[in-house]
Amino acid sequence: MSTPIIQISNLNFQYSNQVVLKDFNWEISSGECWMLGGLSGSGKTTLAKIISGEIKNFEGKVEVNFNENSELPKKILYVSNWFQFSNLEGDRNFYYQQRYNQFAKNDTLTVFAELNHFGKEESLDFRILESYLEPFGFENFKNQQLIELSSGEHKKLQLLKALWLKPQVLIIDQPYTGLDVRSRQFLNQAFDDLIQEYTTLILINNDDEYPESVQYFVEIENGQLVHRNSPKDFSKGEERTPKPLPFFLQNNQESEKKSLIRLKNINISYGEKQVLKNIDWEVNSGEQWLLQGHNGSGKSTLLSLLNGDHPQAYANQIHLFGQKRGSGESIWDIKEKIGMISPELHWYFDMNANVGQTIASGFFDSMSLYQKLSFDQQKQLEQILYFFDLKDDKNKKLSTLPLGKQRLALLARTLIKKPKLLILDEPCQGMDNEQTQYFNQVIDDLASQGQSLIYVGHFESQLPKKLSHKLVLENGTTRIKEMI
Repeated sequence: MSTPIIQISNLNFQYSNQVVLKDFNWEISSGECWMLGGLSGSGKTTLAKIISGEIKNFEGKVEVNFNENSELPKKILYVSNWFQFSNLEGDRNFYYQQRYNQFAKNDTLTVFAELNHFGKEESLDFRILESYLEPFGFENFKNQQLIELSSGEHKKLQLLKALWLKPQVLIIDQPYTGLDVRSRQFLNQAFDDLIQEYTTLILINNDDEYPESVQYFVEIENGQLVHRNSPKDFSKGEERTPKPLPFFLQNNQESEKKSLIRLKNINISYGEKQVLKNIDWEVNSGEQWLLQGHNGSGKSTLLSLLNGDHPQAYANQIHLFGQKRGSGESIWDIKEKIGMISPELHWYFDMNANVGQTIASGFFDSMSLYQKLSFDQQKQLEQILYFFDLKDDKNKKLSTLPLGKQRLALLARTLIKKPKLLILDEPCQGMDNEQTQYFNQVIDDLASQGQSLIYVGHFESQLPKKLSHKLVLENGTTRIKEMI
């Protein structure tokens, strides 16, 4: 019997007083493909970081036995759910609007420079990488700064590195996060090809989609590994008791139809690359829009125009809430009327803030809480903590919560000021299926009360039901606009 490439024995790990892994055992042989699923917060990411060596303060034994006869690199590569990049001086302290700031964005590497550095470090042939760029829709991104990339584009960049390296062990946390349909199809084929070349693959995955090469389905339950027959058998989260919306979020119906957004002949370029071309779009009060398009189609840029973060807004014909951009309004006048959640906002948020501070910061459109709450604001905070079952987490740091709960806290932050328009950009990334269903039920309840919103989502099975309109971007232009 061959020696397992990874052998974990009696592994124990805990955060503070919370036990995550207890007497945990796992054997993985070369060339196997595992899918690790289950509940958000069960310890999947922690386990991946222990196997890859990122976490070292554990009890027990993690033994790695690389195949000395294999041509694949003797490496374990862990691709995290989020990628943190540095600027040219090694600093990671970026701010949210910096990705649109023409003067600040050149402070980071280009995609080509990042890939070139990785290729030289790992002694890789650039011609092999070229074969992945076109099918992955990444051939036109070489000259973009890292800070300009959307969350889906950052995910693609890390996946490209992994496919190029072909390590003996590859662990990917939420591989499909932010990816469009075409990219997911290509990725599944690439995973199948890796298994044929004898890469050992561990996919941490809560999505319904997975490659055909998956042989074993497992989850972590009570700190130990449990085998399942299929993803349908993974543990389900607790069903939340339906609650009525907080009183201050009810009855959002406008007395008459009003134009919230009107875009006419919008054009946005970065250097020679035109991102948005001749876009016309109008969103009225009481409408719920689904915004879709492949990675790089211009969705993030379009949303940044609406939220007041993009400086090129002043060079275009944009009316927000009945007022033309550049006619005397401040960015804070715009943000006061918009509640937004996005992967990028989550990246740059102050993770040292506690849950109560995180949610209350929505009153002031800040990235943490710097002001004292009024009596009425404190009352609304308590109502929304109760509604989202976050009362027990009020004083916990955001960084200590599972990713799914972090997203719920950020949704609560967007709602607490009762915005005229909600912008929800891939809001369910990192949530398990039950959290996603719960999240979208809240959105449907808000829609029933007349809440205007724009929802960005790639997975058709993970969308709210009450969406009234659809806009699809393709290569920066509007392809279709229809009722759904």
